[in-house]
Amino acid sequence: MSQGIHSRMSEANRARSYDTRQNWGASPRTVLSGPAPKTIIDKFAIFPILACVFSTIVSPLEYTILALPETATRLDTRIFWPVIAAISVVLAVQYRSRLRRPLPPHIICLLIYVALAGTSILWSFNPGVSFLRFTQQAMVVTSIVLPAMLAGPTADMMRGLFLLCFAPAAILNIFFVINNSPFIVAALNGYPGFFMGKNYLGEFSAIPFLLAVHETLYPGLRRAFGIVVVIIAALLLFLSNSKTAFGLALICPLLAGLTLFVRKVTRSSPAIILLSIPLCYLVLSSISNFGIERISYMLYGDSSLTGRTVIWDFANYEISRRPLLGWGYQSFWLAGPGAPSIVDAPGWVKTMPDAHNGYVDTKLELGYVGLVFLLVFIIVTLHGVGRMAARNTARAWLVLSLALYIIVYNFLESLWMRGYEFLWLLFLILAAEIARYWQPLPRARATCEPSIAKPGRPGPPRGVRRPRLTDPSLIRPGVQR
Repeated sequence: MSQGIHSRMSEANRARSYDTRQNWGASPRTVLSGPAPKTIIDKFAIFPILACVFSTIVSPLEYTILALPETATRLDTRIFWPVIAAISVVLAVQYRSRLRRPLPPHIICLLIYVALAGTSILWSFNPGVSFLRFTQQAMVVTSIVLPAMLAGPTADMMRGLFLLCFAPAAILNIFFVINNSPFIVAALNGYPGFFMGKNYLGEFSAIPFLLAVHETLYPGLRRAFGIVVVIIAALLLFLSNSKTAFGLALICPLLAGLTLFVRKVTRSSPAIILLSIPLCYLVLSSISNFGIERISYMLYGDSSLTGRTVIWDFANYEISRRPLLGWGYQSFWLAGPGAPSIVDAPGWVKTMPDAHNGYVDTKLELGYVGLVFLLVFIIVTLHGVGRMAARNTARAWLVLSLALYIIVYNFLESLWMRGYEFLWLLFLILAAEIARYWQPLPRARATCEPSIAKPGRPGPPRGVRRPRLTDPSLIRPGVQR
C-alpha cells in the first residue's frame, strides 16, 4: 500500500517536499543557521540597509570630519533620500504582486499615523516648515518600508544590518574613541566617538550589542565574530558613560526573553503581556510617591532627569492649549522666530530642538489623536512579534529586544518620526520585518491521497509514511530553501 501511494507522487513534488522538510523538520541548530552569505541581501533589502548606513555612518562622519552643516540642509541628503524613495516606488510598482495584501494591521496603523502628520500641515503653526519636514519624513518611510516588504523569503535583513551597518560602525568608532580629545571627553563626561555627543554613542552602541548577542546563537565563524562585536559594543557603552543605554542594553533582552516565555506558557499576545508593566506603574505611582522623579533620583541623583522635567512641564502647558490635534507636525520647536518654543519657553528651554520625549513631542505636534495612533501602531507591532515567535523564536527575541529598546528610549529622547534618526529607521525596518511574518501558517496540504486510519489511532496506519508538506508559503523569511 505504501509503494502504491508513493508511486503517485511526482519527482517534482518529492523534491519540493524534501526541500520544505529540510527547513521545517530540521534540528533547532540547523534552523537557526540562517541563509548562505550570498542570499542574506537581495535587491530589495539593500535599500533599507543603505538608509541605515547613511544615517548611522555617513552623516555623522560628514559632520565630524568635514564639519558639514545640519543633516537636513546638506546637498547629499537632498539627493540621497529622493533617489532612494523614487527607486523604492518604482520597485513597488514593478513588483506589486510581491506586496502582501491585505496589508498587515500595524503597517496600516503606520500609514494612518504618517497621513495624520501630513494632514496637520493644514493647522500647523508654520505650514512651510511643517510641509518640508513631512516631505522628508515621507521619503524616509517610503525608502524603508516598501523595499523591506518586497524582500524575498531568504533575505535576512537583521544579519545584513549587523554585517553592513552596525558592526562596521562599532569597529570604526573604536578608532575615533582612541583619538577623541581629552578636552572633549572631559566636557562631555564621556567619549563621543564619531557622533556629536556621548549619549549618541551610547544610544548607538546598544544596537550592535544586541545584534551581536543574537549572532552568538549560531555556530562557527558567525559566533566568533559575534563575540568580538559584543566585546567592542560593550566597551563603547562603557566609554560613552551613557547609563541609560547601558542599562537598557541589559534589561531589554531579558524582558524580551521573559515576555516570549510567558507568551509560550499562557498563549497571550506579547503586547498584552508588556502592557501590564506601564499599567502597574500607573497604579503604583497614583497610590504612592513612586514616580519618574524618584526613579531618576535613585539612579542618577537628579530628580529632574538632567533638566528634562523642566522641558516637560513647559510642553504639557503648551499641549493644554491645543490638546486635540496639536501644533502641527514638527511645527513647534525651532519653527521660526515666532514659534511657541521661542516666544513662550522660559530661559534655556528656548534653545531646545525637541522635548526629549517622543511621546510628549507627539502630543505637542499631533495632539492626543496623534498619540493614540502612535500607541496603536506600537501595540499592534508588538502583537505581531507573537506570530514571528511561532515560526522563529530566536528572530522574535532579537526583534522584540530592539523594539523594546527603542520604545523605552523614546521616554528620554524624541525619536518617533523624527528626521533621519537611526533608531526610528531601525524601528521601521523591524515593523517591515514583522510584516513578513504576519500571515498565519496555512493548513498543510498533502501531495498524495490520504490513507485510511484504523479506528482509535490518529494518522496513517503502521508502515505508511506520512505525506510530506509541499506548500512553499511555509518557508520562513530569513531561512533559505
